[in-house]
Amino acid sequence: MRKFSIDTNLRVRLFHQPGQLARLAAAIAEQGSLMGEIAIVSIDEHHTVRDVAIETSDDEHTRRVIGAVKALAGIELLAITDRVFERHQGGKIRSGSRVKVEQVVDLRHIYTPGVARVAKAIEREPALAWDLTSLGHSVGIFTNGSRVLGLGNIGPLASLPVMEGKAVLYDRFAGLSATPLLVDTLEAERFVDAVELLSRSFGGIHLEDIRIPECFVIERELIRRLQKPVMHDDQHGTAIVALAAVLNACKLTGVDPSSSRVGQIGLGAAGSAIARLALTLGAREVLVSDVSPQAVAALEAEGARGVDLPTLLQQADIVVATTGKPGLIRPDMVRRGQVIFSLSNPDPEIDPGAAVAAGAAFAGDGRSINNALAFPGLFKGILEARARRFTPEMYTDAARVIASFAQPGEVVPSPFDMRIHDAVREAVLLRARQQDLIGTARL
Repeated sequence: MRKFSIDTNLRVRLFHQPGQLARLAAAIAEQGSLMGEIAIVSIDEHHTVRDVAIETSDDEHTRRVIGAVKALAGIELLAITDRVFERHQGGKIRSGSRVKVEQVVDLRHIYTPGVARVAKAIEREPALAWDLTSLGHSVGIFTNGSRVLGLGNIGPLASLPVMEGKAVLYDRFAGLSATPLLVDTLEAERFVDAVELLSRSFGGIHLEDIRIPECFVIERELIRRLQKPVMHDDQHGTAIVALAAVLNACKLTGVDPSSSRVGQIGLGAAGSAIARLALTLGAREVLVSDVSPQAVAALEAEGARGVDLPTLLQQADIVVATTGKPGLIRPDMVRRGQVIFSLSNPDPEIDPGAAVAAGAAFAGDGRSINNALAFPGLFKGILEARARRFTPEMYTDAARVIASFAQPGEVVPSPFDMRIHDAVREAVLLRARQQDLIGTARL
Protein backbone atom coordinates (compact mmCIF):
# COMPACT_ATOMS: atom_id res chain seq x y z
CA MET A 1 0.00 0.00 0.00
CA ARG A 2 1.35 3.42 -0.94
CA LYS A 3 1.92 5.69 2.02
CA PHE A 4 0.85 9.33 2.01
CA SER A 5 2.72 11.11 4.78
CA ILE A 6 2.70 14.78 3.73
CA ASP A 7 -0.38 16.97 4.22
CA THR A 8 -0.49 20.23 2.28
CA ASN A 9 -3.18 22.89 2.01
CA LEU A 10 -3.62 24.62 -1.35
CA ARG A 11 -5.57 27.89 -1.39
CA VAL A 12 -6.97 28.37 -4.89
CA ARG A 13 -9.14 30.94 -6.65
CA LEU A 14 -11.55 29.37 -9.14
CA PHE A 15 -13.37 31.32 -11.86
CA HIS A 16 -17.14 30.78 -11.69
CA GLN A 17 -17.55 28.21 -14.43
CA PRO A 18 -19.08 24.74 -14.33
CA GLY A 19 -16.57 21.93 -13.86
CA GLN A 20 -13.71 23.98 -12.39
CA LEU A 21 -13.60 22.05 -9.12
CA ALA A 22 -13.83 18.78 -11.06
CA ARG A 23 -10.86 19.83 -13.22
CA LEU A 24 -8.87 20.63 -10.08
CA ALA A 25 -9.73 17.25 -8.53
CA ALA A 26 -8.81 15.46 -11.75
CA ALA A 27 -5.42 17.20 -11.96
CA ILE A 28 -4.64 16.20 -8.37
CA ALA A 29 -5.75 12.59 -8.97
CA GLU A 30 -3.72 12.33 -12.19
CA GLN A 31 -0.59 13.01 -10.15
CA GLY A 32 -1.40 10.12 -7.82
CA SER A 33 -2.33 12.33 -4.86
CA LEU A 34 -5.25 12.02 -2.47
CA MET A 35 -7.59 14.98 -1.94
CA GLY A 36 -8.97 15.64 1.55
CA GLU A 37 -11.07 18.44 2.98
CA ILE A 38 -12.38 21.22 0.75
CA ALA A 39 -13.48 24.45 2.41
CA ILE A 40 -14.88 27.66 0.95
CA VAL A 41 -12.90 30.70 2.13
CA SER A 42 -14.78 33.41 0.23
CA ILE A 43 -17.13 33.97 -2.72
CA ASP A 44 -17.55 37.05 -4.88
CA GLU A 45 -19.32 37.77 -8.15
CA HIS A 46 -16.71 36.07 -10.34
CA HIS A 47 -14.60 33.78 -8.17
CA THR A 48 -14.62 31.31 -5.28
CA VAL A 49 -11.59 30.92 -3.03
CA ARG A 50 -11.21 27.43 -1.58
CA ASP A 51 -8.78 25.61 0.69
CA VAL A 52 -8.04 22.14 -0.66
CA ALA A 53 -6.10 19.57 1.39
CA ILE A 54 -3.90 17.12 -0.49
CA GLU A 55 -1.91 14.10 0.69
CA THR A 56 1.37 13.17 -0.99
CA SER A 57 4.13 10.63 -0.42
CA ASP A 58 7.18 12.93 -0.40
CA ASP A 59 8.40 16.45 -1.27
CA GLU A 60 8.93 15.63 -4.96
CA HIS A 61 5.39 14.26 -5.19
CA THR A 62 4.09 17.48 -3.62
CA ARG A 63 5.97 19.59 -6.16
CA ARG A 64 4.46 17.61 -9.05
CA VAL A 65 0.93 18.15 -7.77
CA ILE A 66 1.55 21.88 -7.26
CA GLY A 67 2.93 22.15 -10.78
CA ALA A 68 -0.15 20.45 -12.21
CA VAL A 69 -2.47 22.82 -10.32
CA LYS A 70 -0.53 25.88 -11.47
CA ALA A 71 -0.93 24.77 -15.09
CA LEU A 72 -4.75 24.80 -14.91
CA ALA A 73 -6.42 27.66 -16.78
CA GLY A 74 -8.99 29.59 -14.77
CA ILE A 75 -7.56 28.37 -11.45
CA GLU A 76 -5.08 30.50 -9.54
CA LEU A 77 -2.92 29.04 -6.76
CA LEU A 78 -2.84 31.69 -4.03
CA ALA A 79 -0.97 29.98 -1.17
CA ILE A 80 0.68 26.71 -0.17
CA THR A 81 0.76 25.67 3.49
CA ASP A 82 2.44 22.62 4.99
CA ARG A 83 -0.22 21.60 7.49
CA VAL A 84 2.20 19.83 9.83
CA PHE A 85 4.61 22.76 10.06
CA GLU A 86 1.65 25.10 10.57
CA ARG A 87 0.51 23.06 13.59
CA HIS A 88 4.00 23.28 15.11
CA GLN A 89 4.37 27.06 14.84
CA GLY A 90 5.22 28.42 18.31
CA GLY A 91 5.47 24.90 19.72
CA LYS A 92 2.64 22.67 20.92
CA ILE A 93 2.75 23.13 24.69
CA ARG A 94 2.97 25.83 27.37
CA SER A 95 2.82 26.03 31.14
CA GLY A 96 -0.44 27.36 32.51
CA SER A 97 -2.05 28.19 35.83
CA ARG A 98 -4.66 25.99 37.51
CA VAL A 99 -5.80 28.83 39.78
CA LYS A 100 -7.24 32.27 39.11
CA VAL A 101 -5.11 35.32 39.93
CA GLU A 102 -7.28 38.41 39.54
CA GLN A 103 -6.72 40.60 42.61
CA VAL A 104 -4.17 41.41 45.29
CA VAL A 105 -5.54 38.89 47.78
CA ASP A 106 -4.91 36.14 45.23
CA LEU A 107 -1.23 37.09 45.15
CA ARG A 108 -1.12 36.83 48.94
CA HIS A 109 -2.49 33.32 48.74
CA ILE A 110 -0.59 31.81 45.81
CA TYR A 111 2.68 33.69 46.35
CA THR A 112 4.17 35.75 49.15
CA PRO A 113 3.47 35.85 52.04
CA GLY A 114 1.06 32.88 52.10
CA VAL A 115 3.18 30.49 50.08
CA ALA A 116 5.86 30.48 52.80
CA ARG A 117 3.52 28.58 55.12
CA VAL A 118 3.04 25.88 52.51
CA ALA A 119 6.78 25.65 51.88
CA LYS A 120 7.47 25.22 55.61
CA ALA A 121 4.76 22.56 55.88
CA ILE A 122 6.41 20.53 53.10
CA GLU A 123 9.82 20.99 54.74
CA ARG A 124 8.39 19.41 57.91
CA GLU A 125 6.43 16.71 56.07
CA PRO A 126 7.68 16.08 52.50
CA ALA A 127 4.76 13.80 51.60
CA LEU A 128 2.49 16.88 51.63
CA ALA A 129 4.04 17.79 48.28
CA TRP A 130 1.79 15.15 46.70
CA ASP A 131 -1.26 17.26 47.58
CA LEU A 132 0.09 20.82 47.81
CA THR A 133 2.10 20.93 44.54
CA SER A 134 1.72 19.66 40.99
CA LEU A 135 3.96 16.64 41.61
CA GLY A 136 1.04 14.25 41.95
CA HIS A 137 0.02 14.81 38.32
CA SER A 138 3.38 15.60 36.70
CA VAL A 139 5.67 13.61 34.42
CA GLY A 140 9.16 14.47 33.17
CA ILE A 141 9.83 13.27 29.61
CA PHE A 142 13.59 12.75 29.33
CA THR A 143 15.45 12.09 26.07
CA ASN A 144 18.82 12.51 24.41
CA GLY A 145 17.39 12.17 20.92
CA SER A 146 19.62 9.22 20.08
CA ARG A 147 16.89 7.08 18.50
CA VAL A 148 13.93 9.17 17.39
CA LEU A 149 11.13 7.39 15.53
CA GLY A 150 12.74 6.06 12.34
CA LEU A 151 15.15 8.99 12.14
CA GLY A 152 17.98 7.64 14.30
CA ASN A 153 20.36 9.83 16.30
CA ILE A 154 19.14 13.32 15.41
CA GLY A 155 20.09 14.83 18.77
CA PRO A 156 18.05 16.27 21.63
CA LEU A 157 17.03 19.59 20.07
CA ALA A 158 15.60 18.00 16.91
CA SER A 159 13.70 15.53 19.11
CA LEU A 160 11.84 18.29 20.94
CA PRO A 161 8.79 18.34 18.62
CA VAL A 162 8.32 14.63 19.36
CA MET A 163 8.57 15.19 23.11
CA GLU A 164 6.09 18.08 22.88
CA GLY A 165 3.74 15.71 21.08
CA LYS A 166 3.99 13.24 23.97
CA ALA A 167 3.22 16.06 26.42
CA VAL A 168 0.12 17.01 24.44
CA LEU A 169 -1.11 13.40 24.59
CA TYR A 170 -0.56 13.24 28.36
CA ASP A 171 -2.71 16.33 28.77
CA ARG A 172 -5.38 15.23 26.27
CA PHE A 173 -5.83 11.65 27.42
CA ALA A 174 -4.98 11.72 31.14
CA GLY A 175 -5.00 15.36 32.30
CA LEU A 176 -1.37 15.07 33.34
CA SER A 177 1.21 17.84 33.09
CA ALA A 178 4.24 16.52 31.18
CA THR A 179 7.46 18.45 30.56
CA PRO A 180 10.09 17.58 27.91
CA LEU A 181 13.69 17.64 29.18
CA LEU A 182 16.59 17.38 26.74
CA VAL A 183 19.68 15.65 28.12
CA ASP A 184 22.64 16.46 25.87
CA THR A 185 24.78 13.35 26.32
CA LEU A 186 25.09 9.88 24.81
CA GLU A 187 26.74 8.50 27.94
CA ALA A 188 24.37 6.41 30.02
CA GLU A 189 25.93 7.32 33.38
CA ARG A 190 25.80 11.06 32.72
CA PHE A 191 22.21 10.73 31.52
CA VAL A 192 21.23 8.87 34.69
CA ASP A 193 22.95 11.46 36.86
CA ALA A 194 21.10 14.29 35.11
CA VAL A 195 17.71 12.63 35.52
CA GLU A 196 18.41 11.84 39.15
CA LEU A 197 19.32 15.46 39.87
CA LEU A 198 16.08 16.71 38.26
CA SER A 199 13.81 13.88 39.39
CA ARG A 200 12.37 15.67 42.44
CA SER A 201 10.59 18.02 40.05
CA PHE A 202 8.24 15.25 38.88
CA GLY A 203 6.01 12.50 40.20
CA GLY A 204 7.02 10.12 37.40
CA ILE A 205 9.85 9.70 34.89
CA HIS A 206 9.11 8.92 31.24
CA LEU A 207 12.13 7.91 29.13
CA GLU A 208 11.83 8.38 25.38
CA ASP A 209 13.79 7.86 22.15
CA ILE A 210 17.06 6.56 23.63
CA ARG A 211 19.18 4.14 21.64
CA ILE A 212 20.12 0.61 22.66
CA PRO A 213 21.86 -0.65 24.71
CA GLU A 214 21.95 2.60 26.73
CA CYS A 215 18.15 2.65 27.14
CA PHE A 216 18.27 -0.64 29.08
CA VAL A 217 21.08 0.57 31.33
CA ILE A 218 19.44 3.95 31.96
CA GLU A 219 16.02 2.56 32.84
CA ARG A 220 17.44 -0.17 35.08
CA GLU A 221 19.71 2.24 36.97
CA LEU A 222 17.02 4.89 37.44
CA ILE A 223 14.60 2.29 38.80
CA ARG A 224 17.32 1.27 41.25
CA ARG A 225 18.16 4.82 42.34
CA LEU A 226 14.73 6.46 42.43
CA GLN A 227 11.80 5.57 44.62
CA LYS A 228 9.29 6.74 42.00
CA PRO A 229 7.92 5.25 38.75
CA VAL A 230 10.25 5.14 35.75
CA MET A 231 9.24 3.79 32.33
CA HIS A 232 10.94 3.71 28.93
CA ASP A 233 7.96 4.08 26.60
CA ASP A 234 9.69 2.69 23.51
CA GLN A 235 10.04 -0.57 25.40
CA HIS A 236 6.94 -0.98 27.49
CA GLY A 237 4.38 1.28 25.83
CA THR A 238 5.05 -0.37 22.47
CA ALA A 239 5.04 -3.86 24.00
CA ILE A 240 1.71 -3.29 25.76
CA VAL A 241 -0.10 -2.14 22.61
CA ALA A 242 1.56 -4.86 20.51
CA LEU A 243 0.41 -7.47 23.02
CA ALA A 244 -3.12 -6.03 22.92
CA ALA A 245 -3.08 -6.39 19.13
CA VAL A 246 -1.80 -9.97 19.38
CA LEU A 247 -4.53 -10.90 21.89
CA ASN A 248 -7.25 -9.61 19.57
CA ALA A 249 -5.70 -11.20 16.49
CA CYS A 250 -5.71 -14.49 18.37
CA LYS A 251 -9.36 -13.97 19.28
CA LEU A 252 -10.22 -13.31 15.62
CA THR A 253 -8.43 -16.46 14.45
CA GLY A 254 -9.22 -18.84 17.30
CA VAL A 255 -5.60 -19.11 18.44
CA ASP A 256 -5.04 -19.63 22.19
CA PRO A 257 -2.04 -17.51 23.31
CA SER A 258 -1.49 -19.58 26.46
CA SER A 259 -0.94 -22.77 24.45
CA SER A 260 1.01 -21.11 21.64
CA ARG A 261 4.66 -20.55 20.90
CA VAL A 262 5.38 -16.83 20.54
CA GLY A 263 8.32 -15.90 18.33
CA GLN A 264 9.98 -12.50 18.69
CA ILE A 265 12.30 -11.47 15.85
CA GLY A 266 14.53 -8.54 16.79
CA LEU A 267 15.49 -7.76 20.38
CA GLY A 268 15.86 -4.03 20.39
CA ALA A 269 13.96 -1.85 22.85
CA ALA A 270 10.47 -2.85 21.71
CA GLY A 271 11.30 -6.44 20.79
CA SER A 272 12.94 -7.27 24.12
CA ALA A 273 9.97 -5.82 26.01
CA ILE A 274 7.46 -7.74 23.85
CA ALA A 275 9.30 -11.00 24.55
CA ARG A 276 9.32 -10.28 28.28
CA LEU A 277 5.59 -9.47 28.29
CA ALA A 278 4.89 -12.71 26.43
CA LEU A 279 6.75 -14.53 29.21
CA THR A 280 4.73 -12.67 31.88
CA LEU A 281 1.51 -13.44 30.02
CA GLY A 282 2.27 -17.14 30.24
CA ALA A 283 2.75 -18.20 26.63
CA ARG A 284 3.56 -21.89 26.15
CA GLU A 285 7.05 -20.92 25.00
CA VAL A 286 8.78 -17.74 23.84
CA LEU A 287 11.29 -18.06 21.02
CA VAL A 288 13.68 -15.18 20.30
CA SER A 289 16.01 -14.40 17.43
CA ASP A 290 18.46 -11.53 16.99
CA VAL A 291 21.81 -10.77 15.39
CA SER A 292 23.17 -9.94 18.86
CA PRO A 293 24.13 -13.01 20.92
CA GLN A 294 24.12 -10.81 24.03
CA ALA A 295 20.50 -9.76 23.43
CA VAL A 296 19.46 -13.38 22.96
CA ALA A 297 21.37 -14.47 26.08
CA ALA A 298 19.63 -11.80 28.17
CA LEU A 299 16.20 -13.19 27.19
CA GLU A 300 17.31 -16.78 27.63
CA ALA A 301 18.26 -15.91 31.21
CA GLU A 302 14.62 -14.93 31.75
CA GLY A 303 13.13 -18.10 30.27
CA ALA A 304 13.00 -17.59 26.50
CA ARG A 305 14.63 -19.94 23.97
CA GLY A 306 17.08 -18.52 21.48
CA VAL A 307 16.79 -19.87 17.94
CA ASP A 308 17.76 -18.88 14.42
CA LEU A 309 15.26 -17.16 12.13
CA PRO A 310 14.21 -20.21 10.06
CA THR A 311 13.60 -22.27 13.21
CA LEU A 312 11.53 -19.49 14.78
CA LEU A 313 9.34 -19.17 11.69
CA GLN A 314 8.91 -22.95 11.51
CA GLN A 315 7.93 -23.40 15.16
CA ALA A 316 6.18 -20.18 16.31
CA ASP A 317 2.39 -19.92 16.20
CA ILE A 318 2.52 -16.16 16.81
CA VAL A 319 5.32 -14.15 15.19
CA VAL A 320 6.23 -10.55 16.03
CA ALA A 321 9.01 -8.79 14.11
CA THR A 322 10.66 -5.51 15.13
CA THR A 323 13.92 -5.55 13.18
CA GLY A 324 13.70 -2.50 10.93
CA LYS A 325 14.58 -4.77 7.97
CA PRO A 326 11.96 -4.61 5.20
CA GLY A 327 11.39 -7.91 3.44
CA LEU A 328 13.19 -9.97 6.07
CA ILE A 329 10.36 -12.53 6.10
CA ARG A 330 9.78 -14.07 2.68
CA PRO A 331 6.32 -15.46 1.83
CA ASP A 332 7.75 -18.99 1.55
CA MET A 333 8.86 -18.71 5.22
CA VAL A 334 5.26 -18.24 6.46
CA ARG A 335 3.67 -21.27 8.08
CA ARG A 336 -0.02 -21.81 7.41
CA GLY A 337 -2.22 -20.63 10.30
CA GLN A 338 0.35 -18.30 11.88
CA VAL A 339 -0.50 -14.92 13.40
CA ILE A 340 2.12 -12.46 12.16
CA PHE A 341 2.81 -8.86 13.16
CA SER A 342 5.57 -7.07 11.23
CA LEU A 343 5.89 -3.87 13.20
CA SER A 344 8.80 -2.04 11.59
CA ASN A 345 7.86 1.35 10.13
CA PRO A 346 7.52 2.62 7.50
CA ASP A 347 8.18 -0.71 5.71
CA PRO A 348 7.41 -4.00 7.48
CA GLU A 349 9.37 -7.24 7.47
CA ILE A 350 6.58 -8.70 5.30
CA ASP A 351 3.58 -7.01 3.77
CA PRO A 352 0.44 -8.18 5.62
CA GLY A 353 -1.32 -8.96 2.34
CA ALA A 354 1.58 -11.10 1.20
CA ALA A 355 1.66 -12.92 4.56
CA VAL A 356 -2.05 -13.76 4.38
CA ALA A 357 -1.69 -14.87 0.76
CA ALA A 358 1.12 -17.19 1.90
CA GLY A 359 -1.18 -18.82 4.47
CA ALA A 360 -1.07 -16.68 7.63
CA ALA A 361 -4.33 -16.72 9.55
CA PHE A 362 -3.80 -13.05 10.36
CA ALA A 363 -1.16 -10.47 9.53
CA GLY A 364 -0.73 -6.86 10.64
CA ASP A 365 1.86 -4.11 10.54
CA GLY A 366 2.97 -1.28 12.82
CA ARG A 367 0.49 1.35 11.71
CA SER A 368 -2.03 0.37 14.39
CA ILE A 369 0.49 0.13 17.26
CA ASN A 370 -0.03 3.50 18.92
CA ASN A 371 1.68 3.99 22.30
CA ALA A 372 -0.85 6.71 23.11
CA LEU A 373 -3.21 3.89 24.09
CA ALA A 374 -0.93 2.97 26.99
CA PHE A 375 1.33 5.57 28.57
CA PRO A 376 -1.25 8.22 29.62
CA GLY A 377 -3.36 5.77 31.63
CA LEU A 378 -0.30 3.96 32.99
CA PHE A 379 1.16 7.10 34.52
CA LYS A 380 -2.25 8.38 35.65
CA GLY A 381 -2.76 5.15 37.57
CA ILE A 382 0.73 4.86 39.03
CA LEU A 383 0.69 8.49 40.22
CA GLU A 384 -2.74 8.05 41.76
CA ALA A 385 -1.46 4.94 43.53
CA ARG A 386 1.68 6.80 44.61
CA ALA A 387 3.52 3.58 43.83
CA ARG A 388 7.28 3.53 43.44
CA ARG A 389 7.47 1.33 40.34
CA PHE A 390 5.65 -0.29 37.47
CA THR A 391 5.50 -4.09 37.38
CA PRO A 392 5.25 -6.55 34.46
CA GLU A 393 1.80 -7.54 35.68
CA MET A 394 0.64 -3.93 35.35
CA TYR A 395 1.79 -4.00 31.73
CA THR A 396 -0.03 -7.24 30.87
CA ASP A 397 -3.15 -6.00 32.67
CA ALA A 398 -3.02 -2.82 30.57
CA ALA A 399 -2.69 -4.88 27.38
CA ARG A 400 -5.76 -6.93 28.23
CA VAL A 401 -7.75 -3.79 29.04
CA ILE A 402 -6.77 -2.08 25.79
CA ALA A 403 -7.62 -5.23 23.82
CA SER A 404 -11.06 -5.38 25.41
CA PHE A 405 -12.08 -2.02 23.91
CA ALA A 406 -11.43 -2.97 20.28
CA GLN A 407 -14.47 -2.99 18.03
CA PRO A 408 -15.39 -6.15 16.08
CA GLY A 409 -12.76 -6.74 13.41
CA GLU A 410 -10.22 -4.39 15.05
CA VAL A 411 -7.02 -5.45 16.78
CA VAL A 412 -6.66 -2.23 18.77
CA PRO A 413 -9.15 0.56 19.54
CA SER A 414 -8.86 4.27 18.89
CA PRO A 415 -6.98 6.26 21.55
CA PHE A 416 -9.81 8.82 21.40
CA ASP A 417 -12.06 6.44 23.31
CA MET A 418 -11.48 8.09 26.67
CA ARG A 419 -12.82 5.06 28.51
CA ILE A 420 -9.63 3.21 27.62
CA HIS A 421 -7.30 5.53 29.50
CA ASP A 422 -9.47 5.46 32.60
CA ALA A 423 -9.68 1.66 32.43
CA VAL A 424 -5.87 1.41 32.17
CA ARG A 425 -5.60 3.76 35.15
CA GLU A 426 -7.95 1.54 37.16
CA ALA A 427 -6.04 -1.62 36.18
CA VAL A 428 -2.76 -0.12 37.39
CA LEU A 429 -4.36 1.00 40.65
CA LEU A 430 -5.86 -2.44 41.26
CA ARG A 431 -2.59 -4.21 40.58
CA ALA A 432 -0.70 -1.77 42.82
CA ARG A 433 -3.08 -2.67 45.67
CA GLN A 434 -2.67 -6.40 45.01
CA GLN A 435 1.12 -6.05 45.02
CA ASP A 436 1.13 -3.86 48.15
CA LEU A 437 2.70 -0.89 46.32
CA ILE A 438 0.20 1.81 47.26
CA GLY A 439 1.95 4.81 48.81
CA THR A 440 5.47 3.44 48.36
CA ALA A 441 6.78 6.25 46.12
CA ARG A 442 9.14 8.82 47.59
CA LEU A 443 9.45 12.29 46.20
